[in-house]
Amino acid sequence: MPDNAPQQLLHLVIGGELVDLDHNTFKNLDDVDIVGLYPNYATAYAAWKSKAQMTVDNAQMRYFIVHLHRLLDPGQEPKPAR
Repeated sequence: MPDNAPQQLLHLVIGGELVDLDHNTFKNLDDVDIVGLYPNYATAYAAWKSKAQMTVDNAQMRYFIVHLHRLLDPGQEPKPAR
């Protein structure tokens, strides 16, 4: 990757109805909403917030941001912004 290319820190946004509020266990994995894959936290957060606000009336419904870049390369430290 060229030095001047922006660093890609992949994030996945998913959500669904939970079994209970004490655990992050989905009621039905077939119904998990895969919102999308995003190149940075800011865009993932915007997608998460939009989906979370749409389901605010259902207390069992939760959306999560998964930091895929940490899973893909756990030893990698993000480059400081230039």
